[in-house]
Amino acid sequence: MMRVLLPRVSYCNSISVRTLSSIAPAAGKHEESSPLQVSKVLPFEDIPGPSRIPLWGNLLQYKLGIYKWNQYHKVLHKLNEKYGPIVREDLGPYYTVIHVFDPDDARTVYAAEGRSPVIRPLQETVKLYRQKKNKSPGLGNTNGEEWYRLRSAVRHLMLQPREVSQYLPEVDDATNQFIARLKSRLDSLGEVPSLNEEVAKWSQESAGRICFGKSLGCFSQGTDEKELDNIIFSNREMFRLSAALKFSLPIYKIFPTPLWQEVSKLEDVLVDYAEKHVNETVNKINSFVQESRNIPNCYSFMSHLIASKDLSKKDITVLTLSMFLDGLSTTVPMLLFNLYNLAIHPHVQEKAFAEIKNALPDPKMPVTSKTLGNLPYLKAVVKESFRTLPNGTDISRILEKDLVLSGYHIPAGTHINLNMLVNFKSAKYFHEPEKFLPERWLRGDEAQSIHPFVLTPFGHGTRTCAGRRFAEQDLYVFLVKILRNFTLSYPDGVKLDGVYHTLIFPNGPVRVRFQHREV
Repeated sequence: MMRVLLPRVSYCNSISVRTLSSIAPAAGKHEESSPLQVSKVLPFEDIPGPSRIPLWGNLLQYKLGIYKWNQYHKVLHKLNEKYGPIVREDLGPYYTVIHVFDPDDARTVYAAEGRSPVIRPLQETVKLYRQKKNKSPGLGNTNGEEWYRLRSAVRHLMLQPREVSQYLPEVDDATNQFIARLKSRLDSLGEVPSLNEEVAKWSQESAGRICFGKSLGCFSQGTDEKELDNIIFSNREMFRLSAALKFSLPIYKIFPTPLWQEVSKLEDVLVDYAEKHVNETVNKINSFVQESRNIPNCYSFMSHLIASKDLSKKDITVLTLSMFLDGLSTTVPMLLFNLYNLAIHPHVQEKAFAEIKNALPDPKMPVTSKTLGNLPYLKAVVKESFRTLPNGTDISRILEKDLVLSGYHIPAGTHINLNMLVNFKSAKYFHEPEKFLPERWLRGDEAQSIHPFVLTPFGHGTRTCAGRRFAEQDLYVFLVKILRNFTLSYPDGVKLDGVYHTLIFPNGPVRVRFQHREV
């Protein structure tokens, strides 16, 4: 686990706002609550939080079940309610984290960032595994110039809407395959066995076409599909076990504990599969080059990576691995949460359907950029789902300069987590927060009054999630085709919730019922 050493600082009772002017937040509607206007700044040691004991810090609360690690997203709510807008936790001897709950503080943090914000990896286990295996750490596990190099190499490929939209036909075709599969598997109630896994296979089929230029046979009912079943299982278990290790003493970094050995085996499965397909794709592209033939468009993603002089073979492999697998832990749970929200809010569903039918009159028509450009309400549905059933708990940063947050002096080198999810159902930030209201995100008085830093599911600034454009495109295409073909409902009395496994996943099978729509 990366050691975050807090530098020695001389604390004082007041800090001139002038000396911190370089990190003042941008002026705006919420400027009056800026922590920089606090006349008396409290020292770091006074930050409130649960009692800590030597070596263990706050880990014992999780070991004893006072806090449940697989309900960490709910623990954050409790910490905020009990201790206020800023809270300290020590998750072991070298892991001090400051939870930041105030969106004004989030604004201050973002305003102070340079071109390469420093983060703590989402999964320390993945970073350690790649170090031990001598593999590229990837975008999410690097900082500084190394991160900037990788980011620059993929920026145009992954962050430009026009570049991302060229892969719409692959996503659309994979989604059509999923629709056909769904229709063949519905039971008498309109449910499909293992919907969670079916959506995960769709994600892999779509990602495989983009990354490797071919279908992976995710719906083949043969050996290819069985192999993907193992990939989906391994990825899910790796996230669960990595979360368990996060709330344990970091002994696994000294010698391989049984839990670490299991995580390492799961990573082997994922990396070996990705490397096999990367190597096959690279060899195919090289054969076209050697024979002076044009490279087919289906290999454009990999061709772009290969053409970059700044990327090594290790870099190409790990970037493709992330592109291929990340959707399993992000896009898939959010799609399931969106299906659930649409199913339990029929009036929202019908309003979204009316918009979709207007943009896509024939359900067999391909989804295009123009189609997606005419779906403001569906996009508001997705944003409201991020609010009501979020996928992540925090945005990580390691401060590069001293800041004042909620009246406390936070020295450079401190690891902070921006835990905005505690505000998602707060009347302070949202009108009628208990209601599912996509309309709140459409242009109007309420949309203008929502704090701009309270809901940023993909992060903010230069360290925004590199796969954001692909994730959004996948979400929209999938939901367009689903609602164009089916009416959704949910069993009475059955409620879906989240479970924390590094990110937040559905806590059980998602039992959406699908009824065929008449064309």
